[in-house]
Amino acid sequence: MGNLTEITTFFGWYTVFNIGMYAITAIAVIFFRNAVKNIHSKLTGVPVENLDELYFSYLGNFKLAIILFALTPYIALKTMGG
Repeated sequence: MGNLTEITTFFGWYTVFNIGMYAITAIAVIFFRNAVKNIHSKLTGVPVENLDELYFSYLGNFKLAIILFALTPYIALKTMGG
């Protein structure tokens, strides 16, 4: 990965992949909430009552990471002419 166009393309697809993973995760948490809660509660020992707050925090941190580590570099490289 040497030139600017290849790096820009990488970050573009990296952003698309991460947004897709975020969407799948959010859909799973929204539409399959009870099943996901039961599985995570049994696996981790965290009470079911605490999982909503943890999911909200997880999705927020995931979104922030996508913006910082995928979308921002892509936008910066696109503005540079990549």
